[in-house]
Amino acid sequence: MLLQEIREEIVQYGQKAIEARLTKGTGGNLSICDRESGLMAITPSGIDYFKMTPEMIVLIDVQTGKIVDGNEVPSSECDMHRIFYKYRTDIDAIIHTHTTFAATISCLNWPLPALHYLVAFAGVDVRCAKYATYGTVALAKNAFEAMKDRKAVLLANHGLVAGGANLAEAFAVTEEIEFCCELYYRTKCIGEPVILPNDEMERMLERFKNYGKRIEEHETI
Repeated sequence: MLLQEIREEIVQYGQKAIEARLTKGTGGNLSICDRESGLMAITPSGIDYFKMTPEMIVLIDVQTGKIVDGNEVPSSECDMHRIFYKYRTDIDAIIHTHTTFAATISCLNWPLPALHYLVAFAGVDVRCAKYATYGTVALAKNAFEAMKDRKAVLLANHGLVAGGANLAEAFAVTEEIEFCCELYYRTKCIGEPVILPNDEMERMLERFKNYGKRIEEHETI
């Protein structure tokens, strides 16, 4: 089976997203771009993640948008995934979800400010893309524009898109930005959150580049 390991990974992470309560039912979609073949693998439309098999994952040519392999209907948001793979080389995996708190903030058409340093998983902040009907090229373009220099974007009155070098990173971004959206919701309920300055968030972006890596030289106390 063409790109078998990639297809298996998508099925695995789809189920993981359900278990982590990052999406419900058949909502959301996941994809991986294989740069060597120029193909992207994406979840099919309307199929339960726990009934999904690797064979159901659809392969699409990134440049042309033509289906190369798979008998299922690809996710309605395939153009939104494909636009990132076509025009950004730093993103090779995307997860789109309707997480509760990110969707809540998106329904207000608010961006997510830097109320917590973990926002830096996505950037100095997370913008909210202009509304467009789901599954349209207009939505794909709006998402792409608003996610420039970021790894996540809120879709107005819709949900969240997160990207990364692989599905593990895209999943981590999804979890952390959903957490920060919950913090934003909760702090707004009782007051006004204190927003971290831009220079601190730039510092966080640099620190996250080495997150989980051994640093031989560091400042001592």
